Amino acid sequence: MQGLEKLKSLALLLLRLGLGIIFITHGYPKLFTHTQQAMQFFVKAGLPEYFVYIAGVLELFGGILLIVGLFTRIASVLLAGEMAIALWKVHGILRDPMAVNQYEFPLSLCLACFALATIGAGLISLDHVIFGQQRSFAKKSKSRDKD
Repeated sequence: MQGLEKLKSLALLLLRLGLGIIFITHGYPKLFTHTQQAMQFFVKAGLPEYFVYIAGVLELFGGILLIVGLFTRIASVLLAGEMAIALWKVHGILRDPMAVNQYEFPLSLCLACFALATIGAGLISLDHVIFGQQRSFAKKSKSRDKD
């Protein structure tokens, strides 16, 4: 199992890359190429038109943040929340929980984002480069205070 533990940083990087690409490819059209169609779809799903812009910004910029590994936990929580709303309002997870084929993709995205939010970006990320030293410093000073 220690061999797999050594791959944890790579696995988190690949998870972030995959999720980031998916969210960017879904967010960009909402903002720039298919905004009107997306608005019509959102209205049919019972959501206000302006939610297209909220979803587009979350998906496009959240995807970029996931790829570079910056503010990963915050971006992941927001994207997981967006997917939870999509599961509820668009894909009808509460209406027909047995129709897994209707909501398996957004459920996977939601749970993967939730996992990233709890685990963090990993060592191969800007989060680690920018905030990694501060976190370890804070842990060291707490341990000194206990002594």
